[in-house]
Amino acid sequence: MKRQLRALAAAGLLVASSLVAVALGGSASADTLICEQYGSTTIQGRYVVQNNRWGTTAQQCINVTSSGFEITTLNGSSPTNGAPTAYPSVFFGCHYTNCSPGTNLPIQVSQISSATSSISYRYVSGATYNASYDIWLDPSPKKDGVNQMEIMIWLNRQGPIQPIGSVVGTTNIAGRTWEVWRGSNGSNNVISYVAPSAISSLNFSVLDFINDTRNRGAITNSWYLTSIQAGFEPWQGGVGLAVTSFSANVNGGGNPTNPPPTTPPPSGGASCAVKYTANSWNNGFTADVQITNTGSSAINGWTLTYGLPGGQQVTSAWNATVSQSGSTVTARNVGHNGSLAPGGTASFGYQGTLSGAYSSPTSFSLNGATCSRS
Repeated sequence: MKRQLRALAAAGLLVASSLVAVALGGSASADTLICEQYGSTTIQGRYVVQNNRWGTTAQQCINVTSSGFEITTLNGSSPTNGAPTAYPSVFFGCHYTNCSPGTNLPIQVSQISSATSSISYRYVSGATYNASYDIWLDPSPKKDGVNQMEIMIWLNRQGPIQPIGSVVGTTNIAGRTWEVWRGSNGSNNVISYVAPSAISSLNFSVLDFINDTRNRGAITNSWYLTSIQAGFEPWQGGVGLAVTSFSANVNGGGNPTNPPPTTPPPSGGASCAVKYTANSWNNGFTADVQITNTGSSAINGWTLTYGLPGGQQVTSAWNATVSQSGSTVTARNVGHNGSLAPGGTASFGYQGTLSGAYSSPTSFSLNGATCSRS
């Protein structure tokens, strides 16, 4: 633990104040200064506050209080067409092996009966930043490294910045209308919910955002919620930005047998069609897959599942995130092809190894709806 002493002059008296920069796992009983790149401390015996400076080498400091934190020093800046300088934040759950005290995360989505949170921000003018609430999910109960799914709730956007990906529509959650963006940053998929105007405080159901993401085919009930976080992504300026209060509660006791709803819901037969074109040789094959939305409603985010015949193993893919468990293949859209208007198509492909005679899969399901073959 590093310590600094700062002399403060007030009313002609010299007062010594201890300002502490803590590394991973410290605890704040009074105001605590963190300037370490990934320094963190705990508050209320329940949450972790982290400096989390990753996009610049310049100094950034946050002052941690008993209920949140404030950015006090921010010397770095980043171009607005790239990544921010940092994500100083407070979180509940696990982040890169740093878990908040007594957390019950990771927890499987199907096991969650309720997940609620409240957040209050203090904003400043003349800076470029977003006030972002992050929800992280992964197919495994992961406590370290990058998760596969990031849900971002943008409560305030200042300056010429935008979420990852592109707009795929709007939705109503927590009594408000949100613009929905979808894409990938190369390490994980991202769905962002952007408020049309600044929100300084919000009391809401985290589970509502998770359910909307699931209904878009981005996750399933078998995935795990690993952490929920609230903070700022500054690009330029931002001293004085603060999280003044934060709370989060995740309760178990959900129903693991509930299947996820489908998007769009099947009615009167298939609402999708799949064209599967393959080319095989002695010990390998390639496949091009085209999905057509044959329904009357737009599909915002898709997951295609099907079984590969024995002896086939996917090795690489393009234009989709493709995984294989046993014989079951799961293909999820990437940022540019997640939205399918009625009659619209999306295509992806992959290469695999082959043992034995080749044959193509015969049954496909898109977001839970059985597809016809075209």
